[in-house]
Amino acid sequence: MNAEIRLEGRRVLVTGSARGLGESFARALVAAGARVAISDVLHDRGQALATELGMPYVPMDLMDPQAISEGVTAAAAALGGLDGLINNAAITNSGGKDMNDITVDTWDRVMDVNVRGTWLVTAAARPFLAASGTGRVVNLASDTALWGAPRLLAYVASKGAVVSMTRSLARELGPEGITVNAIAPGLTLVEATEYVPQARHEYYAQGRAISRAQVPDDLNATALFLLSRGAGYITGQLLPVNGGFVMN
Repeated sequence: MNAEIRLEGRRVLVTGSARGLGESFARALVAAGARVAISDVLHDRGQALATELGMPYVPMDLMDPQAISEGVTAAAAALGGLDGLINNAAITNSGGKDMNDITVDTWDRVMDVNVRGTWLVTAAARPFLAASGTGRVVNLASDTALWGAPRLLAYVASKGAVVSMTRSLARELGPEGITVNAIAPGLTLVEATEYVPQARHEYYAQGRAISRAQVPDDLNATALFLLSRGAGYITGQLLPVNGGFVMN
């Protein structure tokens, strides 16, 4: 799996890595020689994956600032430091809902997890990434923020915020040798997208330059490259990985 990208000795925290894209990233990182801290709120699944991969598991609830601080510190302790961070954990919660059907509580929860959580995890990881000398942050955005997907407003707004935050963080952390980039996946076949109606899948299929369905492994090589030492002069960038559905 992506054997051409090797990350021996790299120590990476992946949030939301008990399933879906996060699990795929974790497996790809381990296959590439990295050590990975598995982190999630799905504790049984996260611990099972960590046991299978021979890696540490760190509980982390992105709704809880103290849990974030403690989780990042525990991950760094378990790995002996941090060279990389994938801010993958996110929730949707607004899928299929008109803007007037989204509650304030739902909006706030999506923003707290997807935006505030990404900020706080990165802030907690900052000293460890700086100590690495080649710190790398990869944020998971979404191409829905690039084409303005309807009936998904809270999630789309949160991922647009992640894109903007990526650029600002890149400038703040650049002097410390930390790069910050974002990946914008398209509609990917994972558990979290099982709710998506067939019409939306067909819309993507018709709009992609590569018409086949997107799967988690399509994202792995991009994430691994951005976490590598060789990606040290790439920062503040957004890379859509969506089969050409959205093109920059």
